[in-house]
Amino acid sequence: MSGRRDASSHLRARSAPVRAATKLAAALLALCGFVLGAGAAHGGELKPWTGGATPALALKDPTGKPHNLTDYRGKVVLLNFWATWCAPCREELPSMQALRERLAGKGFEVITVNLMESEEKITAFRESELIDLPVLMDRDGAAAKRWKVRMLPISFVIDRQGAIRYQLVGEANWTGPEVAPVIERLIGADRKSQSASAAR
Repeated sequence: MSGRRDASSHLRARSAPVRAATKLAAALLALCGFVLGAGAAHGGELKPWTGGATPALALKDPTGKPHNLTDYRGKVVLLNFWATWCAPCREELPSMQALRERLAGKGFEVITVNLMESEEKITAFRESELIDLPVLMDRDGAAAKRWKVRMLPISFVIDRQGAIRYQLVGEANWTGPEVAPVIERLIGADRKSQSASAAR
């Protein structure tokens, strides 16, 4: 009898890591839009933000240098949560980089937040895909939780005063006609507002 109980306990102990891995895999798939909102993962739409104040964001990049979202006040910021295992995330990064290059010198920046991956994995991905975007590391998922990230990719457009203006759930073509002009208008509107304030 005790032999059967011991064998049963041993089987449960061996299967626990498998169950944990299965749960983790399901959570990752859900985040990447394959389980929750699969349609949204392709062709996201910029929507006005109605979620309240901008959450704090203070993380390190892969070299260990600290970054704080408040350091970017005075610029329009595209903040993107992503991971290398998320196919829609990987697909949209080149257009994000192209938009950053197109708007260079106009008070615009892209910040990407990688979800719970190692420096080595991020560096290898950036080198293989020729992606040169700033990356901050959310090692424990705390930043994603604070920003209420429920799937990947997800992006936020933040104005020069640090307020979130738009949210985009899913993948986007960031240089496309549905997205880029909205960001360009925000940059222009913010610039005019700053000039008017300076004149007063």
